[in-house]
Amino acid sequence: MDNVRQVRLFRNGRNQAVRIPKEFEMPGNEATIRKVGDQLILVPSRRRSLLAILATLSPLAPEHSFPDVDHELQPLDDPFIDPPQPLRLTPAAPSAAHPSVLNRTGC
Repeated sequence: MDNVRQVRLFRNGRNQAVRIPKEFEMPGNEATIRKVGDQLILVPSRRRSLLAILATLSPLAPEHSFPDVDHELQPLDDPFIDPPQPLRLTPAAPSAAHPSVLNRTGC
């Protein structure tokens, strides 16, 4: 296989394009392109899993640890730990001074 091949450039809408010959075919369906001087360099993009990307990260140093923002918060009411107590209502004595406690006859 020869490493050099003459190709034609063409237009695809507003983009300039090149058809890559079969012997230069790259794996996948995405690539990265960069320009170095007057040359264009195509590099096939490898799809890496999230776990592979995270494995490349170094752990945070202790001075860059996340601050404890929860230390001043009140604890949450958890109904499974502390179930709410039933509300016990006691009947109030009717008051003639307030209209909401008048009976239906208006007395």
